[in-house]
Amino acid sequence: MATAATPTRTFPPTRTPLNRTRPFSHFSRLRCYAGAKAPILTASNLTDPSPAFRSLTAFAPATVANLGPGFDFLGCAVGGGLGDTVTVSVDPAVAPGTLSIAEISGSSSASKLRRDPLWNCAGIAGIAAMRMLGVRSVGLSLSLHKGLPLGSGLGSSAASAAAAALAVSELFGGRLTPDELVLAGLESEKKVSGYHADNVGPSILGGFVLIRSYDPFEIIQLEFPHDRDLFFVLVSPEFEAPTKKMREALPANIPMKDHIRNSSQAAALVAAVVQGNVRVLGSAMAADAIVEPRRAPLIPGMVSVKKAAMEAGAFGCTISGSGPTAVAVIDEEEKGNEIASRMVEAFAKEGNLQSIATVAKLDRVGARVIGTEAA
Repeated sequence: MATAATPTRTFPPTRTPLNRTRPFSHFSRLRCYAGAKAPILTASNLTDPSPAFRSLTAFAPATVANLGPGFDFLGCAVGGGLGDTVTVSVDPAVAPGTLSIAEISGSSSASKLRRDPLWNCAGIAGIAAMRMLGVRSVGLSLSLHKGLPLGSGLGSSAASAAAAALAVSELFGGRLTPDELVLAGLESEKKVSGYHADNVGPSILGGFVLIRSYDPFEIIQLEFPHDRDLFFVLVSPEFEAPTKKMREALPANIPMKDHIRNSSQAAALVAAVVQGNVRVLGSAMAADAIVEPRRAPLIPGMVSVKKAAMEAGAFGCTISGSGPTAVAVIDEEEKGNEIASRMVEAFAKEGNLQSIATVAKLDRVGARVIGTEAA
């Protein structure tokens, strides 16, 4: 595919293009309303925009949701090249105002995905973005490359949705705001894995995010200091943990003491993020008393993997999202590699599972355009 630099465009004052190289402002609030079919827009949903490109490719990174005590309201994006890629193209063979999925490639589990855009994460988010933009005159075809395995606990569905929403928006000149893109992604998450933005939010925005409220919807970006080092040790075993199944394991009611403990640990985690204190971040992340104790027994070897990570020097370790990936944090890459080896060994010995380890930095950018073809 031919690539070209995105031409300079003038954006309305309240809109921000997402093909950026740095995160949004410190503690920026992005507001919209949960469940709204037409979020707060100005002219974008009243027009029928012309494509700025013939085709465009976007990448969205993997994410770590929950971060221990922050169930459904804390998450972050991780680097290391982990993520999904979506290409959208103007296609005369596709009915105007509609979207068709032309191809799905990538990880071995990608073959399980449906090409019906109404039942595919990328398709649902792409259609939502088209609806927000008011696209009626052209049809789009979408190709999805899965860099993330399904049911990995690394935000696989959210990465597909984030890349698709951004790709559609940027194909028409980057008209959607960050909060609109998150809402488009949430349309997909709602249908596939539940109405939670702790994956799709950071996949679009980058860095750490806090979901303050779902009704009305409000998301806050937390900026980890640029002069501090933070590494995520991600160990993914050959084991699928479907989000729906892992949610069914959660308790309907929790004791007040557990609520207080988790609330204090989540608050400590947020403070640690903005202060750049990796030690406190790790200890808070490892202190979940509600979700992890119910899910860990469902992932073979997870309890031993956490113990191995901590004994190897990790500041903290927990389940990434709904699992089965285990995530530990440290402030040195070399130390991270040592921790990864111990975690892989524990999965093999105690869980009888082969696993793949990655040591990655925080992804501060989020979803971004990686290629275009001129109209």
